[in-house]
Amino acid sequence: MSNPEASVSLDPAAIPQRKLFTGATMPAIGLGTFGSDHVSASEIAEAVKGAAAVGYRHFDCASVYANEAAIGASFDQILRTGIKREDLWITSKLWNDKHGEDQVIASCRQSLADLRLSYLDLYLVHWPFPNFHPPGCDVSSRSPDARPYIHENFMRTWRKMEELVDLGLVRHIGTSNMTIPKLRLVLRDARIKPAVNEMELHPHFQQPELFRFVLDNGIQPVGYCPIGSPGRPERDRTPTDTAPTDDPVIVRIAMRHRIHPAAVCIKWAVQRGQTPIPFSTHHYRENLEGVLLEPLTDDEMSAIAAIDRNCRLIKGQVFLWKDGQTWEDLWDPNGEITSP
Repeated sequence: MSNPEASVSLDPAAIPQRKLFTGATMPAIGLGTFGSDHVSASEIAEAVKGAAAVGYRHFDCASVYANEAAIGASFDQILRTGIKREDLWITSKLWNDKHGEDQVIASCRQSLADLRLSYLDLYLVHWPFPNFHPPGCDVSSRSPDARPYIHENFMRTWRKMEELVDLGLVRHIGTSNMTIPKLRLVLRDARIKPAVNEMELHPHFQQPELFRFVLDNGIQPVGYCPIGSPGRPERDRTPTDTAPTDDPVIVRIAMRHRIHPAAVCIKWAVQRGQTPIPFSTHHYRENLEGVLLEPLTDDEMSAIAAIDRNCRLIKGQVFLWKDGQTWEDLWDPNGEITSP
């Protein structure tokens, strides 16, 4: 395969855009930068440069990925090529051990310093649980100080997120890994509402109710694991997991369009109305090309809608707060916030 960085750039202006409630626009596909436990920071930093060279303008980062300093060096080089900062959309996230009122702004400033930026386009609360666990731990790991979602505490964090907007350090704030009952409370009490909710979304986990809820409330859905996260850590895998790229419906559509099944998943996501952020160190050009080539037909979109298996791959077990729980408690399956 030829070096993607040497390839002719695709036209960034052709990338679909999502309009946020502020009127700002966000590219409808981004490059994820979570390298799991097998891709180094330097490799991801190279992928960021290569992706920018072929037309990507949206990059999804996070402090917990432990690669923002390397990516910051890439951003510095990207901006030296003539790409303007205002043409980039850069996201970072507040990690769980920084929810304290005296930690939020400092954590954001650290991400800005690492990324070599004066502002972020979007800053998310990565998870609604302030539960710390050591990197690389097993899914059975539990923090002795773990807590459930407590709305009053979350809103203390959110007030500091709002302050980041007031300070001009971030343009938009958002949530991640939230549920409808949690979002209802945030929408009720927020001074600045979430611009985005980042959530797991792929053909085998379409979350139609949550997807519709966020759109109806003027929140853009950003979808992680858009191709089913084939590179996720072994500790996050369970026997019931399925792979959307292996689904016969996806494979048939890929053959019809002469693209990889992963590109079908990403194309479906963009056409459905979510913003996928696939991670790749080698196939980012094909992922972007897939979005820009001929669209899926209505029949193909309907066929993919019919293969939803409600198969959540990122279950979040390490955020559970008491013995005897199952991971479903994190996701409020009965439509109410699971009680402490």
